[in-house]
Amino acid sequence: MSRPVSRNSSSAFATKTSWDALGVESGEETEEDQVEEPVTEPASSTPAPLSKSAIKKAKAQARIERRQQEKAARAAARAQAKANGLAIDSPATSVTPVESPAVESKPLEDDTEIKRVSEPALDGHASTRSEYEDTVHPAETPNPEPALQPETTKPSQGNPTPSSYSAPPPKPKPREEVIPPLSPTPLPDVKLKPAEAPKFTQTVHVEPAKVEEANPQDAEKVKKRQNALTRTLWTFIMIGGFLTLLLMGHAYMICLVFLCQTLVYREVTALFSLKAKSDKDEPRDKDPWSKTLNWYFFAVANYFLYGESIIYYFKHVVFSDAQLTGFATNHRFISFSLYTLGFIGFVLSLKRRYLKQQFGLFCWVHMTLLMIVVSSHFIVNNILEGMIWFWVPASLVICNDIFAYVWGVTIGRTPLIKLSPKKTVEGFLGAFVSTVIFGVIWGTYFMKFQYMICPVRDLGVSAFDGGVTCTPNPVFVWRDWNIPGPLSVVLSTLFGRNITSIPYAPYQYHVLFLACFASLVAPFGGFFASGFKRAFDIKDFGHSIPGHGGMTDRMDCQFLMGMFTYVYYTSLIRQHHVTVGSILQLIVSGLTAQEQLELMGDLKRYLEGQGIAVNL
Repeated sequence: MSRPVSRNSSSAFATKTSWDALGVESGEETEEDQVEEPVTEPASSTPAPLSKSAIKKAKAQARIERRQQEKAARAAARAQAKANGLAIDSPATSVTPVESPAVESKPLEDDTEIKRVSEPALDGHASTRSEYEDTVHPAETPNPEPALQPETTKPSQGNPTPSSYSAPPPKPKPREEVIPPLSPTPLPDVKLKPAEAPKFTQTVHVEPAKVEEANPQDAEKVKKRQNALTRTLWTFIMIGGFLTLLLMGHAYMICLVFLCQTLVYREVTALFSLKAKSDKDEPRDKDPWSKTLNWYFFAVANYFLYGESIIYYFKHVVFSDAQLTGFATNHRFISFSLYTLGFIGFVLSLKRRYLKQQFGLFCWVHMTLLMIVVSSHFIVNNILEGMIWFWVPASLVICNDIFAYVWGVTIGRTPLIKLSPKKTVEGFLGAFVSTVIFGVIWGTYFMKFQYMICPVRDLGVSAFDGGVTCTPNPVFVWRDWNIPGPLSVVLSTLFGRNITSIPYAPYQYHVLFLACFASLVAPFGGFFASGFKRAFDIKDFGHSIPGHGGMTDRMDCQFLMGMFTYVYYTSLIRQHHVTVGSILQLIVSGLTAQEQLELMGDLKRYLEGQGIAVNL
C-alpha cells in the first residue's frame, strides 16, 4: 500500500546504493530528501550483517601497522641505549614514553563503535577516513539500529510517472555505519601529544644489587677475584693454625684430627636424607631417630678406637692406676655392649613406611664409619708413633696437589679422568716427579729433630719445652754406603777429591715410597670424592671452610694417605721391643694378686743380689 508524498520531493529512488554514493554523515532526512516512489513494506526489518572478510582484512592490516610501530619504538630505544653506553638488552635500562592526554590507546574490541569523520588530509584537501573512537556502547550492542534497507518498488496500474509513486513508509533513523578499522591501534605504552611528534625519554635505574645483571662478564670477574682472595686468605689461616698446633704438642694435633673427622662425618651423613614416601594421608617428615642413631654409632666407634690407642701407647699409665685398670681390661667388652644397645635401638625405631630408607641409612652410617673414623684412628696412631709420620705424609699430599695444579695449568693438554675434567696427564706426571724430589728433601730436614721422630710418652710435651729425647728408630740413623771401585774413581775425578762412600739414612728410602704413593695412589681418593659429588649433583660437600668448600673436600686424599702410612710403618719400620708397659700389662691381666706379690718378692731378691737397694 502506498501513500502520497509532497510534490517537492526529488524524483530519484532513495535506495541503499544511492545513499552510500552520497557520502554524507548520518542524520535525520529533510523534506527535500524524501522522494515519492512505490514501495512495498518489507516483510522483516533485520539489520544487514557486516562482511567477515572485510573485518578480517582490516584487523590484519591493523596488526601489521601496529607491529611496525612497535619495531620502530624498540629500534629507537636501542639506539638511545647504545648512545649512552649501556647494554641493549640490559634489564637496568627502561624506556619511558612521553605521556599525552590527547590520545589514549585501548585494546581493539569487536563491538567498538567506529564513526566516519572528516579531517584535513596532509595535502590540504578534505578527506574522509576511519578513526577509532574510545566510545563503546555495550548496552546498545545487542540491539543495534537497523541499517537502511533498500525498498522494493512496485509500480501502480498503468505507466508510472514521477508524480504517481506511492509514498514510502516512515524511514527509521539511519544508524552510524560501522566499518572495519583502517588505521593501526597505537602502542599501549606510547601516548602522543597533539602538537608534538613521538618522542622517547630514557630513564636509567642502576641499583647496586643489579650490577651483575647489567654487566655479567664484569660481575663474573669480580666474583672470581673475590673467591680467589678468600681462598688465599683462608689457606694462610689454615697453614698458620696447623703449624701452631703442631708446635703446641701431640694432644692438640689429636684434637685437630678429631675435629676434622667430626666435620667430615657430618657432611657425608647429611647427604642421606630420610623422608617418608609421598602419601596423601600422612605428612612428609623425617624419622626422629635417624640423626640420634647416626651420632650414637659415631660416639661408640670413637670410644672403641681411641680407647685402644690409649691402652696401647700409655700402658705404663693405665695399668699403674687402679682406677683405670678396670677400664683397660674391660674396654672391648664395654664397647661391644654399647654397640649392641645401638643396634637394638635401631631395630625398635623401624617403621613400615621408612623400612627401605632406614636400612639404607644403617649401611650408609657403617660405611662412613669405616672410611672416615677408622682412617682417622690410624692418623692418630701415626701422631703417637712420632710427629714426623703424620707431618711428612700430609705435606706430601699437599705438595702433590699444588704441583699437579701448576703443571696442569702450564703444560696440561691431555685429560686424565672423566670424573675430574680439569685433571691432566701432564699435571699428574709432573706432580709425581716434583713430589718425589720434594719428599726426600723435606723428610731429610725434619728427621734431625727429636721432637718430630720420638714416640709419645707424655701428651703434655710441646716443641717449646726442648726436653724431648729418645733412642731414635734405626731408620733415622745415618749410615755410609760404600761406593764400588770404578764408580768411586769416576766421582773422585769429577769432584777433585777422594769419594769412597755416600752418607744416607734409611728413612730417605721410606720417604721415597711414601712420595710415590702420595703421587700415584692418593689422588684417587680425590677422584673418588669427585665421583661422590657428581652422584649427588653437588659442587662441594659443605661450607665449613670459606673459599675451599667443606672439610671433606680438603681431607679426601689425607684419609687414604694416613691409612697407608700406618700400615707401612707397622709392617716395615716399627720395632717390637719388650717395654715396661707391655710387661706390666701381662702382670696385671695374667697374674692373680698372690702371684703378683710372689713376683715382687722374687724381683726384690734379684735386685738386691745385683747390689741395688730396694726400699718398699
